Amino acid sequence: MIHGLDHVVLATRDLDAAVGAYETLLGRRCDWQGNGDGLAYAWFPLANVSLVIVAPAGSGTMADWIEDRLNVAGEGLAGAVFAVTSLDAAQRIAGRRGLPVSDTTTLNLVHRATGEALAVAAAWLSPQATHGVRLALAERTQPGAGMDGGSAAIGRLDHMVIHSQNPERAVALYGGRLSLDLRLDLTSADWGLRLLYFRCADVIVEISHFLATRASDDPDMLWGLAWRAADIGAAQAQLAQAGIAVSDIRPGRRPGTRVFTVRDNRARVPTLVIGSTAAPR
Repeated sequence: MIHGLDHVVLATRDLDAAVGAYETLLGRRCDWQGNGDGLAYAWFPLANVSLVIVAPAGSGTMADWIEDRLNVAGEGLAGAVFAVTSLDAAQRIAGRRGLPVSDTTTLNLVHRATGEALAVAAAWLSPQATHGVRLALAERTQPGAGMDGGSAAIGRLDHMVIHSQNPERAVALYGGRLSLDLRLDLTSADWGLRLLYFRCADVIVEISHFLATRASDDPDMLWGLAWRAADIGAAQAQLAQAGIAVSDIRPGRRPGTRVFTVRDNRARVPTLVIGSTAAPR
C-alpha cells in the first residue's frame, strides 16, 4: 500500500520566519507556496521527501487542526504523509485494516518563479487509530527540487523519529496495518531506549520508547528529524557561519556515520544531520 514517505508537516505561527530558517538549514530556496482550507503552505522538495511548513491563515477543517495543535503543543512536527500509488485503492485497503480515512483534500501549490501549478491530493487517517500521530496517504507528486547550496546543502531525509508510549502497539500499526518493513528491534540499556526501525523506501521511521516508562495507552508523538548531507563538514561550517547554533561533529550510532545536532530553536524540531565518515567525492 505504501511505497515511501511523501512529506512531513511542520506547524508554525510565523510562516515567513520558519521558511527563512529552513532555507538556511536546508541550503535551498522555498519556491512552492499555496493556500487552502484556512492554511498557508510553504513546500520544500528534497531528493526523497518534502518538508511542508503550514501556518493558520483563515478558517477551515485543516486550520482548526493546526490551531489546536499549536495551542496544545506549540510549534513543531504536526503530521507525516505516506506516498501511495493509488489514493482510492489505499483508502479502501486502510479501511479494511481498521484505519478510518477522511475524505480526500487537495492542496494547490504554485511555483513562485514560473507560475507552475501542482495539486496534491491526500486523505488523513483517524488519529484515534494511529494513536495520536497525524498520518495521511497521498499520491506522490514530487515537484522538482529547489535551488540548493551544493555539497554543503542537506539533500534528503534519513529518518523520522516518533516517541511511542507502547512499542508493541506501534509494531501492530506500522508493521501490521501500514505494512512498513521492520528491519531492527533494538533494546539498549546504555541509551535507556527500545528502538524500532521501519524502512519506508529510503527513509527510516524510527519508533523510540524510553525503558524507564511503563507501556501505556497514552498517545504517541511525532518528535524529530534526521537529515542527510553529502559533506557533513561543509554543512556544519555553512550553518555555523549563517548563525545557526550547531554541535561539534561526533561519531554516529550507525557504523560509518558522523553526526551533528542543530541546537538552534528556529528549526522548531529536534534536528540531527548525518554524513558519512568517507571523504566526499
